[in-house]
Amino acid sequence: MVNVAVLGYGTVGSGVVEVIRTNQEVINQRVGETLNLKYVLDLRDFPGDPVQEIITHDFEEIVQDKEVDIVVEVMGGIEPAYTFVKRSLEAGKSVATSNKALVAKHGAELLKIAKEKNVNFLFEASVGGGIPILRPLHSSLTGDVVEEITGILNGTTNYMLTKMFYEGANYDEVLKEAQDNGYAERNPEADVEGYDACRKIAILASIISGKQVDFEDIYCEGITKITADDMKYAKEMGMTIKLLATCKREGDKICAMVSPCLLHKSHPLFNIDGVFNSIFVHGNMLGDAMFYGSGAGKLPTASAVVGDIVEEAKNPGRNLGVMWSEEKLELEGKEELKRRFFVRMKGSPEVVKGKLAADFGEIEFVNIEGMQGEFGFVTALMPEGEYEKKAVAYQSEIISMIRVEK
Repeated sequence: MVNVAVLGYGTVGSGVVEVIRTNQEVINQRVGETLNLKYVLDLRDFPGDPVQEIITHDFEEIVQDKEVDIVVEVMGGIEPAYTFVKRSLEAGKSVATSNKALVAKHGAELLKIAKEKNVNFLFEASVGGGIPILRPLHSSLTGDVVEEITGILNGTTNYMLTKMFYEGANYDEVLKEAQDNGYAERNPEADVEGYDACRKIAILASIISGKQVDFEDIYCEGITKITADDMKYAKEMGMTIKLLATCKREGDKICAMVSPCLLHKSHPLFNIDGVFNSIFVHGNMLGDAMFYGSGAGKLPTASAVVGDIVEEAKNPGRNLGVMWSEEKLELEGKEELKRRFFVRMKGSPEVVKGKLAADFGEIEFVNIEGMQGEFGFVTALMPEGEYEKKAVAYQSEIISMIRVEK
């Protein structure tokens, strides 16, 4: 028998319990023995819920119980999750978590402890929700050098941008609708400012580099400045706007960033709409691959957590391999990344056409019928640092800039 303790009986925790109890028979077959839910830790009681029989309010009861083999952390946040996970690993218990904030901040340290104790620290659900991505990167693509990972990693912002694109709604409208439908929190900052996607790409960058990538070092720009007018320009150009989290390898350097980007119809992420997420991976041998599915939600996320539980239950006393070290990776600045930029500017293109061409190369003008007092243009391919220097001279005229993804 493999005994499991779940820390937290909120949305994901209750989902983990539901998945295990619903699919108990097939899970037992895959593990090779019975997977037993021994404890659920929560501050609350749940009268009338069968889980009440195994509720405990004391973490010490779990960490001191030598029969507990696997601890599932689905509490969220850094503390007390970090303390509970660290103590569980030090006690020789494997841990599965969906906590991206914890993994992004303390992943390297916790992976090291797991290796030293010959147990496992797995966190598939922390990046793609229900989409399997970490295990393929760690186990299936080990013969490849992964040169790029680009993903739509946040369902809330993708839902909002999709509504803005197809319905012409403005940012405030779609945010309220997302909140009313339960897709966005009352305080949506982590999603709309890009912080959630930033933590996820930091984890992915750590895996492909083998070193710790701190999410605070990643350039991060959210969707709060995207407008309905931006979407009109995107449609005029046959493009759409998505919040992309990107990690790219250039030689021995890696650059990561999060920002809204314009995508052509030919881009593999163009048609990823609503709350769905998708991750594009390019390997030097594999070529291109796509991972698509539900990036959040109670049961999809719980399904990924249970997948980690099964993996750990099948490998008692065997560490599956450290994914990255505590050595910090110095990311390459975005200044050297070459791309095109879509710029909205006040005034008339005829007046500044020659000057713009001299500064931004061979440009393409974009005009929207009925849009008064402004125009848009797409620059030539140029390093981001060069664009920023050139744009200074037009600071009072530029309305907005959105990067164009290749």
